[in-house]
Amino acid sequence: MIKIDNKAEEVVLGIDPGTNIMGYSFVVKRGKKIEILEMNVLKLNTKIEMSTRMKTIFDFIINKINIYKPDIIALEAPFFGKNVQSMLKLGRVQGICIAAGLSKDIPFVEFEPKKVKQSITGNGASSKEQVAKMLQMTIGFNEIPKYLDATDSLAVAVCYLNQNTLFSIENKIEKKPSKSNVKKKTWTTFINENPNRCK
Repeated sequence: MIKIDNKAEEVVLGIDPGTNIMGYSFVVKRGKKIEILEMNVLKLNTKIEMSTRMKTIFDFIINKINIYKPDIIALEAPFFGKNVQSMLKLGRVQGICIAAGLSKDIPFVEFEPKKVKQSITGNGASSKEQVAKMLQMTIGFNEIPKYLDATDSLAVAVCYLNQNTLFSIENKIEKKPSKSNVKKKTWTTFINENPNRCK
């Protein structure tokens, strides 16, 4: 475990919600390089009731927050699929993770799965394997994890960092005045503004 003390960089907790396997990643961006502090999954006992699993997730997130002290939590939003019950369960996991973060005054952001994939591979319809491979190439970790929920959580964290960087760059670009703000000069306007120059 790496304990982060007196950090100057932004630490991001990425979460891929799951009721059986939940992916999580802690990353920090140093300059242009993204460093993985931890990337793993929390495997939950499917034989125990959901309320107990929710408590396990909450306690787990709190413990990890105390270690890495993230500045923000980035989560993958549940998508609208055919199975409504699965979507509702994922929503509960997401809510538990958000509640854990808010209890420590940590804000959160969420991204749709399509946006996350688009941010990593350039294609919103990419497979989990394609996302994992691209992350391995760009960030440079040795082996792709057995459970791709882990790389999915990393993708969410990287998506946040990519968006944050793009937002900063866009803010630095000097905006040109729009055409609507530029006053159009007509002969009537010119005459009214320069009566001495017109005979």
